[in-house]
Amino acid sequence: MPLSKINNKLKIIDTHCHMDNECFYDDVDFVLNNAFENGIDKIIIPGADIKDLPRAKQISQKYEQVYYAAGVHPYEIDDFDINILQDYLNDEKCIAVGECGLDYYRYVDDDLKQKQKKIFDEQICLAIKYNKPLIIHARDANEDMYNILRPYFQHTNLKAVLHCFNASELLLSLCEYDIYFGIGGVLTFKNAKNLTNLINKIPLEKIVLETDSPYLTPEPFRGKRNEPLYTHFVLMKMSEYLNLPIEELSNICYSNSKRLFFKD
Repeated sequence: MPLSKINNKLKIIDTHCHMDNECFYDDVDFVLNNAFENGIDKIIIPGADIKDLPRAKQISQKYEQVYYAAGVHPYEIDDFDINILQDYLNDEKCIAVGECGLDYYRYVDDDLKQKQKKIFDEQICLAIKYNKPLIIHARDANEDMYNILRPYFQHTNLKAVLHCFNASELLLSLCEYDIYFGIGGVLTFKNAKNLTNLINKIPLEKIVLETDSPYLTPEPFRGKRNEPLYTHFVLMKMSEYLNLPIEELSNICYSNSKRLFFKD
């Protein structure tokens, strides 16, 4: 599907895009401006590594349409520092906590699992304290993730998004709470049967778009570097599965993202 198929009159928010990644160092301005000229209204850079937060903040200061989050990915927990995160969370362009969560994909022993849980819990508490949404990373840890999140949703003002939603029926059952589901390039993959079978069960008012750039590039560009512009191809595929006009679906996802991340 060529780029000429893109409808640049749509309004899209890429809710998860690692523009602070080193692979964008040479052309970040071109990539961002190309996105903005083609319907990408806002971009959120998630915090994964504390060492990258200065660059995320710098990009957000240069571009009015770019925002960022402050958090520590489960693979980067050795660098976790709550004081550094709190400094960034006081910045008006820092609109969320994360990405943070649990990842048992690589070999993880019980001690490391407990450490991941502890640091995830601390970041959940930051989201509640600062009244900012939580960006959640969950991989091969659905039961622990569910058991941690459910009491917080029941007893606090927590709101969150499950980034790169992994098609877990258990985690989908949290949709009665203030949780959203980030859908990206995986939806376009031929082997994404679990997600394509489940996409119709996600409440429309809980879906947000993301790329996870530079990762998980959608078809027809799989194997190349991902970028915010390619949210259009996620949207196209989703409109096919949900049998909704792309303009209507775009408006729904845009409103959902605004409601989750922006107070205006």
